[in-house]
This record gives sequence, C-alpha cells and structure tokens, in this order.
Amino acid sequence: MLSKNIENSLNNQIRIEAESSQIYLSMASWAETHGLEGISKFMYAQSDEERMHMLKLMKFINERGGHAQVSELKAPKISYGTFKEMFEELYKHEIFVSVSINELVHIAFSEKDYATHNFLQWYVAEQIEEEAQAKIILDKINLIGDDKGGLYLFDRDVQQLTLNGSTSKGH
Repeated sequence: MLSKNIENSLNNQIRIEAESSQIYLSMASWAETHGLEGISKFMYAQSDEERMHMLKLMKFINERGGHAQVSELKAPKISYGTFKEMFEELYKHEIFVSVSINELVHIAFSEKDYATHNFLQWYVAEQIEEEAQAKIILDKINLIGDDKGGLYLFDRDVQQLTLNGSTSKGH
C-alpha cells in the first residue's frame, strides 16, 4: 500500500511527465513548421516516450492500491526563437525532471517504501540518459554555430537518434 504522501507525490510526477510530453509535442510541431524534419521526428518520439513514462507511473500507483489521477496541464510554449533555444529549454526541462525524480526517491526512502524506491530506480537511470542525450545535442549545436550546411546535417543526425536511440529501448 502507498502512503497518501507518496501517492500524492507520484501523482504530481504523472502531471510532470504529461506536461513533458506536451512540451515535446509543441516543439515537434514548431520544428515541423520550420522545415526541420529530423528534429521534428525526434521531438514526436520524445513526446511519446514521456507519455509512456506517465503511463508506467499510473499503472504502478493503481496496482499498489492508490488512485492515479489525470490533472489539468500547463500549456507549453508554442514558438521558439531558434532551434538552439528550443534544445536549451529541452535540456533545462530534463534537469527539472531529474530533480523531481530525485525528490521522489528521497521521499520513498525516508518513508521506507522500498517497493516504490526500487520502482523509481528505472526513472533515475532514464533521466541520466535523457540529460546526457540533451547535452550531446547541445554540444553539436554549439559546434555548428550559424552554418546552414551544418544545420542540415544536424537535422539528419537527430533523426538517426530517433531511429537508433531512445525509441528503440523497448519501454
């Protein structure tokens, strides 16, 4: 059984994962309207992945005798100055999610809820990957600078990340 505190904390994380999915969906749409097909595909895949993170939390709460709740979400930004600015926001957002997951792990540990603590380790590992990927992408963007040819290649590279990377991890 989940304590009320842990149930509420996990439900808050459901909202964060759902908002993450919406943020990436908005980024996908923006990229698509700016002819950045690879970036767009990457963002659509990221959005799907965040939704899977949300569903995994919902199932866990319900299976442990709690009630997973779907809440109202904040509307994401719909426009970005540059694709670099968009990826900087993505990186900052992943750090925010990591902080939230770490706080959840702390709550579970302090309440001696080792089942939840164990369940959350998957999210801890996932966030390490997500942050690292966002950082690699930002490093590549900084290498490109204002080179349009570089942007073309980068757009193709990011699409490869979608095909080979996070979406094929079998969640």
